[in-house]
This record gives sequence, structure tokens and C-alpha cells, in this order.
Amino acid sequence: MTDLTVSNDTDRKEEARLQPGVSAKVRKPVSDAVSGWLMSLPMAGVLVFFLVLPIIMIVVVSFWGATEFSIYPAFVFDNYEFLLTSPVTYSVFLNTVKYALITWALTLGIGFTTAYFLAFHVRSLTWQIVLFLLCTIPFWTSNIIRMISWIPFLGRNGIANSTLISLGVVDEPLDWLLFSDFSVILAFVHLYTLFMVVPIFNTMMRIDRSLIEAAYDAGASGFQTLTNVVLPLTKPGIMIGSIFVITLVMGDFITVRFMSGSQKANVGRLISNDIALLQYPSAAATAVILLITVLIVIATLLRFVDIRKEL
Repeated sequence: MTDLTVSNDTDRKEEARLQPGVSAKVRKPVSDAVSGWLMSLPMAGVLVFFLVLPIIMIVVVSFWGATEFSIYPAFVFDNYEFLLTSPVTYSVFLNTVKYALITWALTLGIGFTTAYFLAFHVRSLTWQIVLFLLCTIPFWTSNIIRMISWIPFLGRNGIANSTLISLGVVDEPLDWLLFSDFSVILAFVHLYTLFMVVPIFNTMMRIDRSLIEAAYDAGASGFQTLTNVVLPLTKPGIMIGSIFVITLVMGDFITVRFMSGSQKANVGRLISNDIALLQYPSAAATAVILLITVLIVIATLLRFVDIRKEL
């Protein structure tokens, strides 16, 4: 009986001795979580103030009513009803999607080829940096200047038509080179190709070169290595570049206005025209629909690859 009492006392003393350590271990994760939450508050506040609140305000204004002379706070669906029942809306959205898809395909081909050359064919790190910086030189000027520079080049009396006529390729100037879908897409590709090159190049540089050598040692051809090794490992970069290009093209309106000579329209121009006419509720409703469309496109792209897991 005495031995049992002594044993119980010893167990209680041991438990009392270990209890502070156990409590400390429990408190430490809690304190780390609280401190991490407090440290994220400033950035969360910036995100809410500059991103979430403006979107909320756009959604709220999209339900307001408007007349020819005034805007009044209300909760009506007139703006959405007009947009969703107008054939012009669907035509403009289809035109926007057309620009986005064609630009995406062209920038993907050019961007992947350029990134592949820089990552796997340029052996010197110095030359990789030099050539990559050369790709960024056009971005040292504004988008508008780079876009407008195409107008004298593609015009009826521009360099392109003059060269084609002097070489005997055509007998008269080509009108479709400027103020057409061709000029709009050409400007888009020029403006946004680098947004595809950078993420793809960054992903390719992280590929273990021993995987490429192992594929060649296993008897794989260059095309098989490209499709079975390089391309799957480059998917995160392709998805990031695709998101950049598609969202930028779908929201752009200046390029369409200048390069089409105001003959073509996209959703951005639709919003711009509503703002010019002081029809802010209609512009807000169009912006909300555009935002939903872009989010659906991004969600679809993200289903092909888990970017966070791959990176």
C-alpha cells in the first residue's frame, strides 16, 4: 500500500513537472498564428481598400438607375436587362473573345519559341541576360507610343505598302493592313508577347537539365523530349502567361480604338463610350459582366494545372 501511494505521488509530481512544457508547446502555435495574422493585417487592408472596395462600388453602381440627365441610387435590374437582351452586347463580347483567343495563340507560339531558345540554346548566362533585356527594350516606352508607331508603317503610303509595291508583290496599296482586325491583333501581339515570354522562360530555367539528358539517353527524339518533358514542366508558366495576355486583351480599349480607326469594338470600348456619355450605371454593369467572364476564363485555365502546387 505504501509503495502504491509513493508511486502515485511520483506520477503526479512528474505530470506537474511536465505540464508547463506541454502548455508552452500548445501556446506557441497559437501565438505564432496570432502574430502571423497581425502581420498580414496591413497588406490585407491595402488589398481590401484598393481592390475589394472598388469592385463592391462598381457592383453597387451597376444597380443604380439613370436617365438622360441624372443618376439616382436605386436597386433595379434595368442595366443588366438592357445588356443581356441586346444583340450588340453579344456581338461585342464575341469580338472581344476573338481578339483574346487569336492574340493568345500567337503570343503563346512566339513566347514559347523565344523562351525555349533563351533557356536551352543560349548556353552563356551573360548572353541569356543580354538577349532577355533586348526583349524588354520596347517596354521602355509607353504602350500608346509603341502602338501608334504601327500607323505610319501600315498606312496606304507607309513603309509596308511601299515595299510591297516596289518589289512587285502587289499593284496597289493594301487597305486591310491598317484600321482592321489585322492591325488590332498585330498591335496586341506586339504589346503583350513579353507577358508570355517572362513566365515561360522563368519556368524553363527551373527545369532540371538532367531530365533532358536522361530523355536523350533513353533514345527520345528532340520532339519527344519537347512534348513529354519540357512542355509538361512548363505548364505553370504557360498558364500564368495565358492569364496575363487574355485579361489584358479583354480589358484593353485604347488599342482597338486607334488601330481599328474606331471601326471595331470590344467590351472595353463599350465601357469607355458609356463613361463618355456619363452613363456610369450602364458602364458598371458592363464591367461586372466582363469581370465575371474573365473570372470564368481564369477558373477554366486553372483547372488544367495547379499553379501553387507546381511552383
